[in-house]
Amino acid sequence: MLTVEQNEELTSVGPGTRMGELLRRYWYPIAFEQDFDAKPSKTVRLLGENWTLYKTPSGRYGIIGEACPHRRASLTYGVVSEDGIRCGYHGWKYDFTGQCVEQPAENDNTTFRDKIKAKAGSAQTMGGMVWVYVGPGPAPELPRFDVYVMDGVREVGTATLPCNWFQIMENSVDPHHVEWLHGYYFEFLGQTQGFEAPKSFQKKHIKVAFDEFEYGIIKRRVLEGHGEDSDDWAIGHPLMFPYGMRVGGQWIDQMQIRVPIDDTTTWKLFYTLHHPEGGQWDKQDRPVVYEFPFRDENGEFITDFVEGQDVMAWVSQGAITDRTQEHLGRSDQGVAMLRKMFKEAMASVEDGEDPPGVVREKHEIIHLPCEKDKFGAGTEFTDAWINGGSMRYSPIREQLLALHRDAAVAREKVGSGA
Repeated sequence: MLTVEQNEELTSVGPGTRMGELLRRYWYPIAFEQDFDAKPSKTVRLLGENWTLYKTPSGRYGIIGEACPHRRASLTYGVVSEDGIRCGYHGWKYDFTGQCVEQPAENDNTTFRDKIKAKAGSAQTMGGMVWVYVGPGPAPELPRFDVYVMDGVREVGTATLPCNWFQIMENSVDPHHVEWLHGYYFEFLGQTQGFEAPKSFQKKHIKVAFDEFEYGIIKRRVLEGHGEDSDDWAIGHPLMFPYGMRVGGQWIDQMQIRVPIDDTTTWKLFYTLHHPEGGQWDKQDRPVVYEFPFRDENGEFITDFVEGQDVMAWVSQGAITDRTQEHLGRSDQGVAMLRKMFKEAMASVEDGEDPPGVVREKHEIIHLPCEKDKFGAGTEFTDAWINGGSMRYSPIREQLLALHRDAAVAREKVGSGA
């Protein structure tokens, strides 16, 4: 268990906190490109601060602290131009760095203007999302991880969760919960509520392992009936420091993203790419975006799908779980490793070094290791994941099922020489 002070250190994301300073060394997805089709600016909240995210007429994005340094009015209601944004209240204008460049009623006082600079960051697009960096310069490269830039059909399920991001991240290095929460508990729900629970998640874990690599941690497992030559052990899948995890199987590849909005709020995204071998699809410029529910009309958690079970486990711990009351066992080795890694990363930042996962070299794509034959379930896993997970709420669920089934038929024909 941790002390109160240690728990606060791990979970406080605001400016000036140790974790907050670490987290400001990374890029975050904070909106979708289609959010700007009707209006050029919107308020976003990230790392305990409110920001104005805006798009110029030519398509460039900028991000600036929402409160105008003059009289604190919202810049979200300002005038967007090609070279920055102007406050709607008194017309003060700021460039992309946050520097004040115009003060209409103070034109004879240029030294005053030079002293005014708002908080600002950098913004780029990738995979249909708008990404921002709000830390110290120079900004690192935006990591172009494979799922965001490969070709395929993209759909993104989102939810805003009332809990701290870190307890969600700890779940990523807790493989044993799969056989219990998504296996045993899912089966119990199916028996009591009269539906068929997916069998893919019910296999017992024989052993697990965690290896550090340049972008975070590789998680591995050997399931009952499998050996170390299985994908789940030989390849595994990565946790991308500090807020992501990549999972996959049967040509479904997914980024699980946990954006720290503030200490008690997390924007959760399941960014999924469908690209089955043998499949055919139209080129897609933007992902299909939808919200998945996690509570019913009575306020009860919806737990008859995989991600709903995860949300129940995360949110029911409280807005910030009290780690002074926990009791970690040997099966929690991944959780202990992750906490140690964050502690070391905070120290690295304080020493002026880049923490894990920060990319400084330009690149087109970063290929991440990830298992393909998930749980040894084969094509059965595809239907189980789409129908038994948050993808069941996707407006294109039927198209996704048809895409994968048709692709499987096409592969069989090729294999048989038909």
